[in-house]
Amino acid sequence: MPQAPVRVGFALTTVPIPTEFSVPPLTEDRIAWLALALTPQLGPRRIFRAIERCGSAAKVIARGLTDLEALEFPGESVQFIADGHARAAADQQLDALAKTGGQFLTHADDAYPERLREIFDPPVVLWFRGDAQLLALPSIAVVGTRHPTPYGTGMAEMLSRDLAHRGLIIVSGMARGVDTSAHKGALAAKRPTVAVWETGIDVIYPKENKSLSEQIVAGGGAIVSEFPLGVFPAPQNFPRRNRILSGMSIGVLVIEAAEYSGTRVTARCAIEQNRDVYAVPGNVTTKNAWGPNTLIKQGAKLVATWEDVWEELPTPIRLHLESELGLASKGEAAASLFTEEPLPANEACVMSVLRRDEALQLDDIMEKLEPELSSSEVFTALFELELAGRVRQLPGKNYVKTF
Repeated sequence: MPQAPVRVGFALTTVPIPTEFSVPPLTEDRIAWLALALTPQLGPRRIFRAIERCGSAAKVIARGLTDLEALEFPGESVQFIADGHARAAADQQLDALAKTGGQFLTHADDAYPERLREIFDPPVVLWFRGDAQLLALPSIAVVGTRHPTPYGTGMAEMLSRDLAHRGLIIVSGMARGVDTSAHKGALAAKRPTVAVWETGIDVIYPKENKSLSEQIVAGGGAIVSEFPLGVFPAPQNFPRRNRILSGMSIGVLVIEAAEYSGTRVTARCAIEQNRDVYAVPGNVTTKNAWGPNTLIKQGAKLVATWEDVWEELPTPIRLHLESELGLASKGEAAASLFTEEPLPANEACVMSVLRRDEALQLDDIMEKLEPELSSSEVFTALFELELAGRVRQLPGKNYVKTF
């Protein structure tokens, strides 16, 4: 983990909030951007330098062998472009995109998210499905371990739900664990969420999240990647994905992460990109608490509720979101946005013994409630609470509160 203090409260003070969005029409120059992105051995910096030197992506692609070599491209890249393979690869991608319902944005497009332009090596092209307008809206990345405790799962869902309900876009990587819980929290708030993949947008990883990916798109969200269609997960893809997670967000919220995990890469990217870093404190006796607790020690903002994130947002963004929600003029206090109906007596009784941060076995629940409820009443109450999404059953008939 980085040893320098985490820069908290340094989030961008002027973040553009778009009012209009449209994917540009297909032009030769946009196709040329796509061709360059598909050329082997060419990274963002080489491509940007070449386009700046030539004046446009189309002029780069139109160059002959000798002129391409003058751009200091690797030999493999030069041959790929000169032989027409780059343009052919772009045409193949366009055909495949049409079949999958995907689209793409280039770094030159006005619709390309402004926050991503500011990072050291922004993606040359973004492939996406869903509503790409979300990429430019105020967002927060929620990241953490693939093997969370019930506490971590519950906090990820609760915080994501509450922040999404206030207008922030929840961005995560749709990995197992905390990422999945973050997306589910946003969907529970009936708000769109953005998943940034380390694969092509046609390659679902992990496979068990296929249904979740469909829910994200159907719910008005988006799936985004800088990798072409057909790219499968590879170790080197994950750090590249992580810089996009932090780069397109106002800040990064860390919920449970071990000492050696991909989450610390995302946190480091956030620090280097001058994004705020937030962390949910964890139990010091568990390995997953090392990441967030260390970040807090280094200066990250400690987060227990959505208000802890909200009060650190850049003022223009907070005022915009509050005006969208109609809160600014009302001067509402930091209270929950959820109006919950009172629970039936038996369900309230069961909820009173359950916890968010620790699972309770069914036998223990019955023992605690034995004077008040029969076993059948406990079963019925747990069933109704599960249906309502207030309680989750874990393996071994263990139960935890979800919020």
